[in-house]
Amino acid sequence: MALSDAQLDRYVRQIVLRELGGAGQHKLLESSVVVIGAGGIGSPAIQYLAAAGVGKLTIVDDDRVDLSNLQRQTLYGTGEVGHLKADLAKRKVEVLNPDVAVDISAVRVDAANARCLMEGAAVVLDGSDNFETRLAVADAAHAAHVPLVSASVAQFEGQLAVYRGWEPDKPCYRCFVGSDPDRPEVSCAEQGVLGPAAGVMGSLAAMEVIRALTGFGEDSAGKLLLMDGLGLRFRTVKLPKDPECPACKA
Repeated sequence: MALSDAQLDRYVRQIVLRELGGAGQHKLLESSVVVIGAGGIGSPAIQYLAAAGVGKLTIVDDDRVDLSNLQRQTLYGTGEVGHLKADLAKRKVEVLNPDVAVDISAVRVDAANARCLMEGAAVVLDGSDNFETRLAVADAAHAAHVPLVSASVAQFEGQLAVYRGWEPDKPCYRCFVGSDPDRPEVSCAEQGVLGPAAGVMGSLAAMEVIRALTGFGEDSAGKLLLMDGLGLRFRTVKLPKDPECPACKA
């Protein structure tokens, strides 16, 4: 289906990129993405994916806006404290871009519902804030052969990776973290987080979703991007596939 005049105007800055072009824009408009978590990482990611013209966004978050969120969760305002994040995110996307269909699920993701929540998705973006949810999302994405873009942030630091562990040369999330975290989880309330650090990681996560959907540039699966905000440094390390990983061997 040809792009309308309004769509050509809206997406022209992407269409003129030879790595995307009209074909890439069509892929975005025809794609479905699930975003787990509409917080510090999800807020910018949702905005950029909607602005880019991803045809369908499913936003999964059971949390309500707290005043302490507003320092980094840029989708929300002071008058929206106490409201469900998923409801507010849906309204903001509909205002930003009417091309985008939005579904929401105000539920907590677990091993029982993760597979169902990502049904039909071309890519899953996980910006959740706890290890249990991340494992449930990763396992479900791996089982369904859906690329997983996983981003996290703490204090001044961030991590980003793309997982396609069903491929023989690519690791899955469990290849990286195993079944248990290296240390007890510490919340943002306990250790703090710089708002722009979350914005950077959410924006990079959105870029990786668009890369996964359109195929521009180099494949980033199997690499881990590390951001150090204190030193203004980025580095990328290769993630090996664990030959004993139970998820990959299943």
